[in-house]
Amino acid sequence: MIIVMKPGTPDAEAAKVKESLEKQGFYINVSKGLNFCILGVVGDTSMIDPKRITVNDYVEKVMRVQEPFKRANRMFHPENTIVNVGGVQIGGKKLAVIAGPCSIETDEQMNSVAQSVKEAGATLLRGGAFKPRTSPYSFQGLKEKGLDMLSEAGTNHSLPIVTEIMSADKLDQFVGKVDLIQVGARNMQNFELLKELGKTQVPILLKRGLSATIEEWIMSAEYIMAGGNENVILCERGIRTYETYTRNTLDLSAIPAVKKLSHLPVIVDPSHAAGMWWMVEPLAKAAIAVGADGLMIEVHNDPENAWCDGAQSLKPERFAALMNDLKNIAPIVGREL
Repeated sequence: MIIVMKPGTPDAEAAKVKESLEKQGFYINVSKGLNFCILGVVGDTSMIDPKRITVNDYVEKVMRVQEPFKRANRMFHPENTIVNVGGVQIGGKKLAVIAGPCSIETDEQMNSVAQSVKEAGATLLRGGAFKPRTSPYSFQGLKEKGLDMLSEAGTNHSLPIVTEIMSADKLDQFVGKVDLIQVGARNMQNFELLKELGKTQVPILLKRGLSATIEEWIMSAEYIMAGGNENVILCERGIRTYETYTRNTLDLSAIPAVKKLSHLPVIVDPSHAAGMWWMVEPLAKAAIAVGADGLMIEVHNDPENAWCDGAQSLKPERFAALMNDLKNIAPIVGREL
């Protein structure tokens, strides 16, 4: 349920409405702007009679929310959310670009890639230490050793780091070391993990599940936010369709759809969507054109010999060329890079 206060309502009057509902056991999310104040009521609102609320002279209107997600709903929070990740803002006018190898391999590799992507304009460094693989015989990542390598490379080149968490029992190793914790597609509905992440204040990058609907995806974000962590960034990385030519099918329509339904930032991972390096560039450009707040791109200094997903990785020089192109595209859609 949404309660819209009239313009110019004193803070004390809005607080009275809030306190009254809290005494009834509801959680109230307050969203304030220059000329508006909205109270988002979370809980079983079927017992609330809207007429009893609109009796208040300071209440403009009361609306019931049709979607099952509340905290992530744009009706609760009309303005775009901006998430601060190690000093990098994601969701504002300036686009964020996360870049780095799919898998962390060596110190030399990580530092070489970090330097290249930093010089090209990337704002965050990615790398996989714990790798969820379809086959149990595939490389599973360097785990804790890889996490230390990524952390060191990020520090060396002044880049916040992004990496994927596989299970809640690793959370203590991530908090305080990882600037942006990634929840992969396969864990999008690992609700116990999402609940634990909700207890932290570390920014979370939530990838869309392989076959998840947009509503299911946002509901997973709701799990994290319901725990108290509202620093959530969504990531469209392609979904499974009948098409077999590409690794996945990039759902560009999800970007404006999410922007309409939610206030959360949303970025795009064209590398996993396509599975082929030569498709990454056009898909990245298309993502910015439809309103994405940033990109997550795999970059490797020797993709032919990469331990994981070399086929979808850009070489540093191609990544630099793409960044130059994006700098020209961004102003056309009112963004900066």
